[in-house]
Amino acid sequence: MPLPRNVHQTGKDASQTGFPSTMKVDASSSVDSIPTPDFINHSWQPLSTASLNGGFVNLIWPDGLTFSAYGLWLAENCLGFGLDPVTRESTLDPRDLPSANALTRCRVDPDGALIVCFANIGGSSDEFRIHPGWLRYVALAQLDPHASLPEQQPWYSADFSEPPTLDAASTTDNLLCEFLSSLIRYGLARITNTAMNDEFLPSIVAAIGPDRASNFGSIFTVEAKENPDSTAYTGFSLGQHTDLPTRETPPGFQFLHCTHNSTTGGASRMTDGLSLIQALKTEKPLLYQSLTNDQWIFMNRAADAEHRWVAPMIELPVAGRPMTIRAFYPVRSAPMMDRERIPLAYEAAQTFSHYAQDPRFQISFQFKPGDLLAFDNRRILHGRDSFAGSGERRLRGCYVDHDDVLSRLRVLNRTAFTQQESTRDQAPSWPHPPDTLPLHR
Repeated sequence: MPLPRNVHQTGKDASQTGFPSTMKVDASSSVDSIPTPDFINHSWQPLSTASLNGGFVNLIWPDGLTFSAYGLWLAENCLGFGLDPVTRESTLDPRDLPSANALTRCRVDPDGALIVCFANIGGSSDEFRIHPGWLRYVALAQLDPHASLPEQQPWYSADFSEPPTLDAASTTDNLLCEFLSSLIRYGLARITNTAMNDEFLPSIVAAIGPDRASNFGSIFTVEAKENPDSTAYTGFSLGQHTDLPTRETPPGFQFLHCTHNSTTGGASRMTDGLSLIQALKTEKPLLYQSLTNDQWIFMNRAADAEHRWVAPMIELPVAGRPMTIRAFYPVRSAPMMDRERIPLAYEAAQTFSHYAQDPRFQISFQFKPGDLLAFDNRRILHGRDSFAGSGERRLRGCYVDHDDVLSRLRVLNRTAFTQQESTRDQAPSWPHPPDTLPLHR
């Protein structure tokens, strides 16, 4: 069923909109009875003053924090006017917004909530009450997609020799939050001593978000095969690379769960693309310009699939989109640039490969049965040493998009906002709710 259009402008009163009448200002309502345009339990942060200024409402809190809120934006987020209390989404199509001068009055009520009045809405004058804690949350720029997430941190082999690791056997609280936080901050994270069965990977991924299927399937198994259709299914050494650069949007995170490993060799190698790119920009500026601008055709070679994409090897963040490294030599098909730039582009690709193997940016470690490793496929380059044919090396793997990992961590971090919205410049630290995933053996 579609959401109802705003009907205030058609002469109907609030009782005909489908919203309960208590959505308007009610002197008996408590400070906890104002739903906000999200599902965060915002702490109550009473306002000091509110004043109109050219279609905006100027808000001030007792500690001096100020915020200028546009009247039409407030209309979209007023419970009982634009905001649906169930979905927490606005029901106002832009054509149904009131005129810019419809906001005629505002004040702060005795509890510190914002009261706004829109005149001549359906022939009446209605007041609406807005949660001051939610307004403060917006004023503190917490709507920014990255506000409640760890900041990406470049790392070098001098910082650690193995992935940031949690032990499922000794950690019982906050495990999923800590795991995802490390994954976002460093681009990789590991949990040891997990269950060694095929059900474990789907169970933990299901607690994070939907997996992203590819031509490898939803959940794939990485092991040596007699008739492999990919070098991943051999014991060959694999150079540093990222997966599926042939796609418009390559997978965000890759998860690998080790169920068996009794082979000799086969150490995994992880290179931080973030620190690598920073070094290239400083040390090889001309080649850095080629890597970030000269485009290549990436194409997979398969009898039943033909994905193609054109892009530079390094796509820098644009308009909030994450950095994407496209570095898988078997599918880098042809240069897509002016003839005179091709020699430089090949020199840049060669240099990039040398940097990807540079010990400054790379760690090497063995998978052990029960290890769960996750890494950012658009930031971290991964590779593998060759391993002997005897013994068994078996990894279960899948992809999960950035959006779903980030969404899950935001939900787990929601409790932070009830504790950290009280000061203007305080960077939130993120307390985490208990984790009840079946992570143990």
